[in-house]
Amino acid sequence: MIHNPVENLTDVLEFHLVALSEDPDLQLFLFGLFLSVYLVTLLGNLLIILIIIFDSHLHIPMYYFLSNLSLVDIFLISTTIPKMIVGLKMHSRLISYAGCLTQMSLFLFFACMDDMILTVMAYDRFVAICHPLRYTVMMNPQVCAILILLCFSFSIFDSQLHNLIVLQITCFKDVEIANFFCHPSQLLNLACTNTLSSNIVICFISVILGIFPVLGIILSYCKIVFSILKIPSSSRKYKAFSTCGSHLTVVCLFYGAGIGVYLGSAVSHSPQKNAVASLMYTAVSPMLNPFIYTLRNRDISNALKRFHRRVF
Repeated sequence: MIHNPVENLTDVLEFHLVALSEDPDLQLFLFGLFLSVYLVTLLGNLLIILIIIFDSHLHIPMYYFLSNLSLVDIFLISTTIPKMIVGLKMHSRLISYAGCLTQMSLFLFFACMDDMILTVMAYDRFVAICHPLRYTVMMNPQVCAILILLCFSFSIFDSQLHNLIVLQITCFKDVEIANFFCHPSQLLNLACTNTLSSNIVICFISVILGIFPVLGIILSYCKIVFSILKIPSSSRKYKAFSTCGSHLTVVCLFYGAGIGVYLGSAVSHSPQKNAVASLMYTAVSPMLNPFIYTLRNRDISNALKRFHRRVF
């Protein structure tokens, strides 16, 4: 690798990711911690998927979308955490140029899928509560499949557009990435050319694929709340709220972590602090989702008990 202040694209073979700690003892602790987080996330989300597949009571749109969310969470955490675990074990912060682009593309794809599926789940709850008599027609299997296909298409578009923008960078002024994984904003910061137009395009796409889903979720829940308040029975009100509680908790965790990362990066210029903040939505959120749905959702809890009796 060439160590010139400005490097041509063809000369950059690898980047250096930020280290959460340089202390060997702390690195060993972090290795065990993140390995545990990764395994718990895999097992928790796989369990949710298996329960939904094998329990016929859960073969409804709400849990169809939840199984897709769990699958996406598995892939989302797998794009970043295993690389960091290997780096901690091998005491290496290197990532190849091709590996960096691949990690960036996959991360953006699965993060966008997470975003889109959460929006679709909000729409599903809106139809179930505000239009219960038409629910089976409006959310038939074909419609559910089309919604997931749309999520996939938007995510591919978002990922590949960012990829094309980064590929336009012709030289880098540094190879030190200020995070533990590759992100378009980090690579644009390393560009030795003017990236104003690229940043404008990225901001525009982020608004379209970030703000509009949030507005869709807020609008859905506003209508849900108004519909629930019209229900005369207290028990039916509680049941309606409880079906939305898990999803709303996951939405708040996902977007709260993302907003916290961006606000934190704006205030703090420490790469280590930014990396720790990024862990919230790359690792903590996918890990907690199965626990949220298991503890707060009665259908999942009952299905888990039935699955446990069937297996053991």
